[in-house]
Amino acid sequence: MIGSSLARWILRKGLPCRLIFPVRDAARAEKMYMDLQDSDYRKLLFMEMRMENIGSERFPMSIDSIIHCACITQSKEMVTHPVETADSIVLGTKNILELAREKKVKSMVYLSSMEVYGKVEDTGKPLKENELGDIDLQIARSCYPMAKRMAEHYCHLYHKEYAVPVKIARLAQTFGEGVRPEDARVYMQFARAAYEGKDIILKTHGTTMGNYCAINDAIEGIWTILHKGKPGEVYNVVNEANTMSILDMAHLVAKEIAGEKIQVRIEPEDFVKTGYAPDTGLRLSGEKLRKLGWQPHKELAEMYREVINELEKDESGK
Repeated sequence: MIGSSLARWILRKGLPCRLIFPVRDAARAEKMYMDLQDSDYRKLLFMEMRMENIGSERFPMSIDSIIHCACITQSKEMVTHPVETADSIVLGTKNILELAREKKVKSMVYLSSMEVYGKVEDTGKPLKENELGDIDLQIARSCYPMAKRMAEHYCHLYHKEYAVPVKIARLAQTFGEGVRPEDARVYMQFARAAYEGKDIILKTHGTTMGNYCAINDAIEGIWTILHKGKPGEVYNVVNEANTMSILDMAHLVAKEIAGEKIQVRIEPEDFVKTGYAPDTGLRLSGEKLRKLGWQPHKELAEMYREVINELEKDESGK
């Protein structure tokens, strides 16, 4: 989602870039951009390959910058295929770092996740990039945050040993314009409930703190890190005004998006079975990225209205 949104953002800006997409299914990927003008479409190059097959020999052209967006994001997939999830994150990132080293890129950004923080207590104080918590190694779902940590570590190692100019964008949950209607994450479940006029049913008590950022704000943050970030450094990408518990967000959607026509119900299940991440009191600090000149703009209600708009467009196109 972020990769395709980033590509469209670059094209809208009219930036002098040629975009190269290594993808698993080139035909499917090309269909996502069929609405572009022909001049923009010709700036895209789709190359069919898997993460484990990425290598410099597959790219005869020069490469100036790399933004590594590819990753499994569905919790169900993480629980049912934890080995494949961990391998795709760690080994895939290592391959791309090797590509960056061999191509001598000018800059690279690896998209990491706020889940690397693990379980932390809510002190009411936003955490900076070096304040990590615990991750339970005995839970299969930990394959995702642990692999993301290792991928970040590989970034540091490649910068230290090979001087690869890689920076890390540690993303809050991002959604809004351009989100795919088939997305099954919590925010989409809430948006779909509001759109269909159905109650929001929480499978947890909703005590986990959520950190959010609009897609377009996140893209501008990634672009800022690519060009202004310091190699080897990590930057949280978050709109601190959007930090709230899952339960509070559910009530916001019921009130401001559904006009109080739906209710929030709590019907908790075992988080190990559902695949949800364990509860955490994480509040992210965006101070480090803001010091580079970046500012987020969109708050949660506007982000949800954009998601509802995507659902309406999808429904009208069926």
